[in-house]
Amino acid sequence: MTVDSLKADLAGQGYVAENDLAMALHLALSLERPLLLEGAAGVGKTEIARALAAAQGRELIRLQCYEGLDAAQAIYEWNYQRQLLSIRAAAEDGETGQAVEQRLFSEEFLLERPLLRALRRPTSPVLLIDEIDRADEEFEAYLLEILADYAVTIPELGTITAMSRPIVILTANGTRDLSDALRRRCLYAYVDYPSTETELNILAARCPQVSQHLGQQIVGFVQALRREDLEKTPGIAEMLDFSAALGGLGLADLSEDPQAVSVALATLLKTSADRASITTEVAQRLAGKAA
Repeated sequence: MTVDSLKADLAGQGYVAENDLAMALHLALSLERPLLLEGAAGVGKTEIARALAAAQGRELIRLQCYEGLDAAQAIYEWNYQRQLLSIRAAAEDGETGQAVEQRLFSEEFLLERPLLRALRRPTSPVLLIDEIDRADEEFEAYLLEILADYAVTIPELGTITAMSRPIVILTANGTRDLSDALRRRCLYAYVDYPSTETELNILAARCPQVSQHLGQQIVGFVQALRREDLEKTPGIAEMLDFSAALGGLGLADLSEDPQAVSVALATLLKTSADRASITTEVAQRLAGKAA
């Protein structure tokens, strides 16, 4: 697979990748190394994992990270309720001892969580570890152990080694600094907001019903809006929602109905402070620059 064919495969799923990102992903696939994608929320880091899985016909397994995430929630745990029921049934049947214990800690009662599930797939899946910087450093250290050998040790069952090495994509929004050890383990790409050309291509791929004229206005408007002092900068998904809203309002030009454009800002501005700062007059000014 070449970089160009990879870009074409992603484009077939509606994902338009910048050259640097496509090259980093190509290297990660070729070298079988995890890829760490860092950048602001809304620039398409999560979506690339979905697009890659769809393009290559692979299963997508996602681990959403959050503060307090631990091994039981990310790797495996035992089905305690079923174990209790089994213990009661065994007691009623007069069963005791080691045989009961071995059955309780067998595959029958094992609950796979995303990391273990990814290791046990016969065909290599895409493992998305989303927002790794939201998890604490203890979990990050445990994750490093798994990525080192692609194996998990379950005391009752032994060591489970990956049947096929998953394609690992990690994303981070800059919530906290990641360890040097994790960065060394991964290839790296910084995902920025797209260029004008790339964002126009994204809009054309996702919303082909939008005219070229209106599409250029939309992208110009959203990119100008991103340069304003906002609490939450609109991402690509918000740009697409804005396009859909304008289509639903029947607008063919941003200058047609300033009030309608102001209403459609609900798709782009997600805090009260941002809504207050981007008045109808400001929106008209930005629309004028985008025209």
